[in-house]
Amino acid sequence: MPTVHKHTDFLQRLAELEERVGAMARSGWERDELPFYPTSLRGLVYEDATSFVTLWETVLSPRTATLALGLVFIGDTVTTTNTGGEWTVQLNDSVQAANGTVPATGAYVFPALTLDLTPYRADSQLKIQLRVRRTSGATTGGRYGGGGSIGGAPRYARLL
Repeated sequence: MPTVHKHTDFLQRLAELEERVGAMARSGWERDELPFYPTSLRGLVYEDATSFVTLWETVLSPRTATLALGLVFIGDTVTTTNTGGEWTVQLNDSVQAANGTVPATGAYVFPALTLDLTPYRADSQLKIQLRVRRTSGATTGGRYGGGGSIGGAPRYARLL
């Protein structure tokens, strides 16, 4: 049976180890970007419904433990009335993973969150939806005639 000869010289082993650590440091931290797709039939990612409506969604095979997600939301202004609402991140059409509010001030909000995908690692696919609804503001007029709208989009989605 062949034998493997290992270097016994400490300085040579240390140099090899330093070379490996340097190569790992130069390669950086690898991340996978996850694309989201708009679901609005209107072509723009705004919605004026008072019940939750999906603006963006994606389906993935969860092979990592964490999803870092950055979002952006903004309300609408109809004449002098500002529109506010709520947003939620939903998994597999049933589990609410995160939620927040869109203030009725016409200002952007930039939520950043980290989702634990560990419970879904054994699944072959995981559906992630970004959903919004209007909770205050104008009830007529607006972008589509049904009142003020809530706009939203993912800024980044990284599988870590």
